[in-house]
Amino acid sequence: MTVAYNQNKIVFSLMMIVTGITCIYLRGISFHQKNTEQHFVPVSINDLDEIKKRGKLVALTDNSSTSFYIYKGDSMGYEYELLNAFAKDLGVKLEMIVAKDMNQIFQKLNNSEVDIIAANLTVTKERMNLVDFSEPLMLIPQVLIQRKPAGWERLTQGELNEKLIRSTVDLHEKDIHVAKGSPFHSRLLSLSEEIGGKINVKEVAGEISSEDLIGKVAAGEIDYTIAAENVALSNLKYYPNIDVETPISFPQKIAWAIRKQSPGLKAALDDWMIKRKESKENLAIYTKYFKAPAKKVGRSGNGKFASYENGIISQYDDLIKLYSKKIDWDWTLLASLIYQESKFSPTARSWAGANGLMQLVPQTAKHYGLDTIDATAEQSLMAGTSFILDLDRYWKKHIKDKDERIKFVLASYNAGLGHVVDARKLAEKYGKDPNIWYENVDYMILQKSNPTMYNDPVVKCGYCRGQEPYKYVREILERYSFYKKIPKPAATVLASN
Repeated sequence: MTVAYNQNKIVFSLMMIVTGITCIYLRGISFHQKNTEQHFVPVSINDLDEIKKRGKLVALTDNSSTSFYIYKGDSMGYEYELLNAFAKDLGVKLEMIVAKDMNQIFQKLNNSEVDIIAANLTVTKERMNLVDFSEPLMLIPQVLIQRKPAGWERLTQGELNEKLIRSTVDLHEKDIHVAKGSPFHSRLLSLSEEIGGKINVKEVAGEISSEDLIGKVAAGEIDYTIAAENVALSNLKYYPNIDVETPISFPQKIAWAIRKQSPGLKAALDDWMIKRKESKENLAIYTKYFKAPAKKVGRSGNGKFASYENGIISQYDDLIKLYSKKIDWDWTLLASLIYQESKFSPTARSWAGANGLMQLVPQTAKHYGLDTIDATAEQSLMAGTSFILDLDRYWKKHIKDKDERIKFVLASYNAGLGHVVDARKLAEKYGKDPNIWYENVDYMILQKSNPTMYNDPVVKCGYCRGQEPYKYVREILERYSFYKKIPKPAATVLASN
């Protein structure tokens, strides 16, 4: 059985759908990255009947790891998936509008530009004076983000608790970094009064996100920060060495906002949420974003990448050598990518639904004729290398040096072409070399988790967890440099002599 591959059709699909370079329309869901204050057409305020009549639910959201983002050209996010399910049950399409200025979201709702706001909103008395809220999606506290001690994997939970802060009283004289003006900042000031001891609140610039600060804790750059529990849990997939189990506030309601003049929509939404609250579908979506296993990245250290006795890296070496010729790569470079993606497991499955040796997400796999559920190792290799070949064709028009181009291809394979194109445009705008990856474009893709950057006019695909492609390229190339040193099998050496 072979994978159908029509070059012209696939290249077109790659540009328009798979890589997310357009980042406008996916799975029948309209997505507008920027505000369009000067050109918007207000939606009707005739409530639920009008929404069904026009056949579209318009939702305002924010770019974040919990609400909505583009990953490998596909739409992702906890609130996005729930909204999509709600719209489907209503029998309408979903249009997602990403807010450029979160200070204007309630004005846009009450001006009838959108039907609903789904942006990880905390329910407060002040906000309830402006809008109605749905049944809560979840109840979450603010939690302390702290780094686990060295060797934490070998500790029991009791031993771990003894080494970590488990009482807010122990925050006395601790340095805690939070964004100035954030709810975490005000909570720490109140908490300092409550415990009768000074907490050293270290203010950082408001444009630095909670996820950036969580990454700094994981990397050892700072010791503590505060985040909403759902954001903290979503980051555990990437930073298993952080602890997020110490609450510093009472649980708060997270819900969607609806106009007070939309009682029909509110009633339908509340009824839908109540019925789905304990459903398997809801549990699966919640688990996907907040309880998925920690993401395992390639390990470093001599001799710890795979089994390589007698010059063998994996059981698929012959196939990897065959398909590496298709993309004109050293076979050990392709092997390094496959190890990063699946550890050479043909049955590997990621939290995002990617499958197989080369971990293609379903949307991408489909455009290369691959059924990820039943795909063999060779079929996964065939589709994955076809994808790499198309990425290389795109970047060849911009990056002439092959070694440099490989870095752009790797980053695009991981994050999606659109995010790398965005980072390259940011590099050009901010005085860095758009044709060099290290310290230039990779620096800018790191910044795509920063609202100032992902809301920049040159950015088309919005928020990106930039740490992932940044590390991805470095780890694959580090492993590749090691793989190249693996001795050839004895039979090969004798034959060459």
